[in-house]
Amino acid sequence: MNSIPSQFDGTILAARYAFMPNKLRYCGGDKNSDIFDYVTQDSSDGGLNELLKEFATMYPYLRLIAESSGIINPFDYRVVEAYWLGNDLLNNVDMKNFYRYMIDEQKLKKSFKPKLLDKVFGKIPLGAKPHHSWHVLNIPKRTGHYPVEHTLETMDKCRISWGKIKEIKSDSGDLTTKAIVEYEPLVIKENRLVLGDLIDKEVWLGWDKKTFINTAKPGDLVSIHWDWVCDYLTAGQFNNLKKWTQYNLNLSNL
Repeated sequence: MNSIPSQFDGTILAARYAFMPNKLRYCGGDKNSDIFDYVTQDSSDGGLNELLKEFATMYPYLRLIAESSGIINPFDYRVVEAYWLGNDLLNNVDMKNFYRYMIDEQKLKKSFKPKLLDKVFGKIPLGAKPHHSWHVLNIPKRTGHYPVEHTLETMDKCRISWGKIKEIKSDSGDLTTKAIVEYEPLVIKENRLVLGDLIDKEVWLGWDKKTFINTAKPGDLVSIHWDWVCDYLTAGQFNNLKKWTQYNLNLSNL
């Protein structure tokens, strides 16, 4: 494997967020140990690219964002960041291309009944963009071979969320380190999907004495996917993630 600092490597960034749903067998091939090793070693190569291309939801979205921005590599850091966290590249995806993507790549016409299809497609001219939270919050039915019910709890776990670490503690199980974070849960209020008040939440930080963030400490702002701490968040990334999450919550409530 080639040593490339993960802060400049979009493939490693993609792997950070793809790892836990892969470990849970929700998407991608059965290679979660390999993905974990790539991230914890801060190294990537063509093998990791091939593993990540097996993610049937993520990879086509990355290709769409890259093509819309004239970027050759779907694993360019800016592209991956746009999909998982959000950035200005999302604004380069026009309505026509996004509509085509939802038909050709997600094959929604084969998966959804006409009434549900109209509801989803009706949000595209209202400004839908290919951010991960769009798919989580606005596709009201699982597609493909996603073996988990689409509920408030799974939407909350599947979206990329943020939290501030309050405490780090050890555990003797397979996943050996946990953290307590301050966290805004997804809740239903007055029949609308919204972010709730801050609560304390226990999340996984390390497995087999390895972690994606080696110097984690109380006060750090981190991203979370399926209760797994994926990465530190810069102030800019936090603002973008919160912005696009709220954006897609608003669309979900239409």
